[in-house]
Amino acid sequence: MAGRRRSGERVMLYICPMSQLERTFRATGASHLVSLTSSEAPPPSVEGLAAENRLHLAMHDITEQRPGLVAPSGEHVEALLAFARAWDCRTPMVVHCYAGISRSTAAAYVIAVALARETDELELARMLRARAPFATPNRRIVALGDALLRREGRMMHAIQTIGRGADAFEGAPFHLPVR
Repeated sequence: MAGRRRSGERVMLYICPMSQLERTFRATGASHLVSLTSSEAPPPSVEGLAAENRLHLAMHDITEQRPGLVAPSGEHVEALLAFARAWDCRTPMVVHCYAGISRSTAAAYVIAVALARETDELELARMLRARAPFATPNRRIVALGDALLRREGRMMHAIQTIGRGADAFEGAPFHLPVR
């Protein structure tokens, strides 16, 4: 996992499960972190990370409202997009959730679509599938991103096209480029 960007190289989004967060963050030289967790507890700490370079979104990995749980909301995805747009893309960003399979892959896909405007949604979804056969992006997060980015259903269609990922207890770290 090369981290620091050389002139002319694309910066990367690194996606991982919580168990690989510290290792991934250090190995990539990342400067920004998005944590998507199920509890209201603070996200895992990363030594030396400035508070303004981290975003914590507390939501459960569900696709519809359920009593006692917090479903991903428009406010969550708006905060994600604002954080991503404020990122200078000079050093990598790490996006993680508990297993690195659903919420984090959806969030990274939304960020990549928002920042890589010249790449189409299906191309990015296919890249996601090739790099993470286990990924099953949370459809609610993708649908909210699709609406906020005014992609007219193309993001949802792309994620439906790649289908459900392979069964896995936990994903492995992988990356997506951002142009």
